[in-house]
Amino acid sequence: MALRVAVQMDPIERINIAGDSTFALLLAAQERGYEVHYYTPERLTLSEGKVFADTQPLQVRDIAGDHFTLGAKARTDLGELDAVLLRQDPPFDSGYLTTTHLLEMIHPRTLVVNDPTSVRNAPEKLFVMQFPQLMPPTLISRSREEIDAFRKAHGDVVMKPLYGNGGAAVFKVAPKDPNFGSLFDLFSATFREPWVIQRFLPKVTEGDKRIILVDGVAMGAVNRVPAENDIRSNMVRGGSPAVTDLTPREREICDTIGPELKKRGLIFVGIDVIDGNLTEINVTSPTGLRAIRKLGGPDLAHAIWDAIEARRKPA
Repeated sequence: MALRVAVQMDPIERINIAGDSTFALLLAAQERGYEVHYYTPERLTLSEGKVFADTQPLQVRDIAGDHFTLGAKARTDLGELDAVLLRQDPPFDSGYLTTTHLLEMIHPRTLVVNDPTSVRNAPEKLFVMQFPQLMPPTLISRSREEIDAFRKAHGDVVMKPLYGNGGAAVFKVAPKDPNFGSLFDLFSATFREPWVIQRFLPKVTEGDKRIILVDGVAMGAVNRVPAENDIRSNMVRGGSPAVTDLTPREREICDTIGPELKKRGLIFVGIDVIDGNLTEINVTSPTGLRAIRKLGGPDLAHAIWDAIEARRKPA
C-alpha cells in the first residue's frame, strides 16, 4: 500500500539522525515507496474548516550531515493525505496543544499518529497515574506540606517537572537534604504546574528500560544505563544503550496498559520501567527505535507503518 503521508516535526536540519526515531520512520516510509511531505508546526493553517500546511517533498539518507533533501513548498490540504505523523518534541505547551486541536479536525479521515485527542489528554507523567498498581509511590503536587509528608513516608525521592522531557530538571532529594528548600523555591518560581515527586528507585543504576509498544503490543526494548554519578538514563544525558529482554513483570505491565493504548489510538508509545516499576508512558514523540535496531533488535519503524496501513484499510 503506497501512502501519501506528512510528518510534523522539529526542523529536520537539527536532528541527530543516529538516535532519532522520526528519522527511522522516514527511512522506512521511503523504503516502502510512500510519498512523504515535511512541515514544521508553525506552518499549520486552519481556513474555512480545512487544515493546511506549507509542506515540502522530502527525501532522506542515512548519512550524517547529508541526511535530507527538500523540494519546493506547496500549500497542502492535510485532509487529503492518508496519514500525518505528529512528531515534534515537547515542551508540551500551548503551541503543542494548539496543533492537537487543529489535527483533530482531520482525524481519523487522515490518520494522525498518535491520535491528537489522546496525545492532548494523556501527558506522559499524568496518564501513567491511571495505573498506580504498576508504579512506585508517586505524588503530583506543588504543596510544601504534601511534599514534606511524602518525603517523610518514602525517604529518598526524585523530583521533576510535570511537563519536562529528556531528563531535564530531574533531581534526587534525600530525606534531610539541605538543598531542598532552595530547590522548592526554584521549582515554585520556574513552573506554574504541579511537579512529580516519586520514590527513588535505587536500581536505576542498573538501567531504565524503554519498551516500545505498537498499537498496544510490546515489540522491542532497550535498557538505558545512566552515566556514572548520574540518576538520569536518557541517552541525550549520557545514558548508554544495552541489549535487554522483557521480564515477566514487564510483560504484565505491557499487557495491562496495551488495550487502553490501542483504544486511544496511541499507535507508537514508549514506556519507561525501572526495576519492575512503570514510571512514564511517552506518547508525544517517543524515542528508542534506532537504539533497538542498532543492538540487533527488530526494525520497529516498519512495524509502526504496518499498524498504520492496517488502520487505513477499508473495513
